[in-house]
Amino acid sequence: MPRPLVVITDFINPPLGHEERILGDLADVVALNAFSEEALQGRIEQADAIMMYHFLAIGRKTIDRLEKCRLIVRCGVGFDNVDRQAARERGIAVANVPDYGTEEVADSAIAMLMTMMRGVSFMNTRLQHRQGPWIYEQVRPLHRLRGLRLGIVGLGRIGMATALRARALGLEVLFHDPYAVDGLDKALGVTRCETLEEMLPRVQAVSVHCPRTTETQGLINARTLALLPKGAFLVNTARGGCVDAGAVLEAIESEQLRGAALDVLEVEPPPDDDPLIAAWRTPSTLAHDRVIINPHAAFYSEQGLDDMRIKGSTNIRRVLEGKPPRNVVN
Repeated sequence: MPRPLVVITDFINPPLGHEERILGDLADVVALNAFSEEALQGRIEQADAIMMYHFLAIGRKTIDRLEKCRLIVRCGVGFDNVDRQAARERGIAVANVPDYGTEEVADSAIAMLMTMMRGVSFMNTRLQHRQGPWIYEQVRPLHRLRGLRLGIVGLGRIGMATALRARALGLEVLFHDPYAVDGLDKALGVTRCETLEEMLPRVQAVSVHCPRTTETQGLINARTLALLPKGAFLVNTARGGCVDAGAVLEAIESEQLRGAALDVLEVEPPPDDDPLIAAWRTPSTLAHDRVIINPHAAFYSEQGLDDMRIKGSTNIRRVLEGKPPRNVVN
């Protein structure tokens, strides 16, 4: 009887140290290093389990070709790049790894927030291009962090970790999350807002930590950005689709937003002619000094990368041993 086959679709290249250590006695493990769903054709159909990351999506056309797959693990928190409904119809469980990068993403969100609210990135970029005087006055006005308000969209694991870090800095934290259980606000010392319309006018900065769903697609847009006080800051370390990047550029140019830090974009990597990217790369624009863009890297630390690989592999081992999978999302 042939050994089970575990296929890693993308992102991870050999050597497969963690995967081989955890699964090697039970299964053959293959990494495809693919960058598109089309590149999986003819290479994934016999998989008993699949590990996938964020370089590609797996849709119905691929899932319908799977002959014996029992589990698809999205080795990360978000799972919008796998068709969960199609997998459920085929009896294939889809799971994620919800706890691998909580600290890293929260740390990155706070780092982005701090570098904007203290003017660090703005002054560095301006002086680097010999723009403005060599004095603090070109970044005026800045305000003491203590007592300012941060609004958090989505109070899951990462949102909570961000809230705790923000409170330690003296920020008052408000949040909007219709799915957060009652009492969570009291346990964390934060303030619940039933709607974005209630929260946004009261905060000086917003950090997005919700999953990308039909409800949250484009949640931060021209209308919601206009609800913020003029000169607010925006951080997105969640999913690119949750924030309308075009609306962010318009808000920067009108100075409705004083700064925006985006770790994620809807298309990654973005095309060179994307208006936000083009403005961010042009020294004469407001976006150049006031927008920070990272390459979907907030999750990363060596320990976090190990966690997602180890936890994903361990979940697959459970299924190969006949146990139920953990963290099923379909």
